[in-house]
Amino acid sequence: MTARHEEIAEALRCAIDREEYAVGGRLPSETELAAQYAVSRGTVRQAVASLTAEGLIGSRQGARRVVLASRRSQSFAELRSFAQWARAMGREATGRVVEQEFRPATTEDAVRLQLPEGTDVLHVLRVRGLDGEPVLLERTVYADWISPAVRSIEPDCASVTQRLFEDTGLVFAYGEHIIDAVAAGAQDADLLGLRRTSPLLRVRRVTTTHEGRPVEWSDDRYRSDAVSFSVHNSIGNNALARKTVE
Repeated sequence: MTARHEEIAEALRCAIDREEYAVGGRLPSETELAAQYAVSRGTVRQAVASLTAEGLIGSRQGARRVVLASRRSQSFAELRSFAQWARAMGREATGRVVEQEFRPATTEDAVRLQLPEGTDVLHVLRVRGLDGEPVLLERTVYADWISPAVRSIEPDCASVTQRLFEDTGLVFAYGEHIIDAVAAGAQDADLLGLRRTSPLLRVRRVTTTHEGRPVEWSDDRYRSDAVSFSVHNSIGNNALARKTVE
């Protein structure tokens, strides 16, 4: 028999999927949820803990929980971090910073982040893995206003998205993605354990807040033998989804 807290957790997941609680929005309080489901606050707390562990919601001290993602297909129409995507598949996400330094914003940085050219921005090269196996390189440039918070995060943090929410309340709300293929250079090949010129799937993205303020732009390169992208078409939906290669 399914425990009551598991039933409530599933009901909340479905409500998030239906956008009754939108990404960036707040869940009802524990007291309100306890009344809604006719259970104790302890039971609600167990249900909410499951969603937090899955990366669907975030929790900050003294604040109501915020929806960070839904569990629908890993679609680029629905912004979801690498760590959230991995957790949804039952995989463990890892991260390791290889390089990190402040540099003056180039013309490209300035255009993408809507900043004056020459503004100090944080460049981070990070290797991401699934269950310890490297599958992705992220070359990310963070806007000056969020750079100090990113700089303070430990190099092996599995989810920068989650940590920024916990530390600053930031919710990554919108993303624009450009997808193509590139050949692995010497550094890419070394960090991903590939031969030079091996094909990589590249996603260049700009991520913003709900207000449209750019947070970061990134050049992400996936091992083509580990991750693929698929498009599912229908009359009402054309979502590009990310999935692992079987």
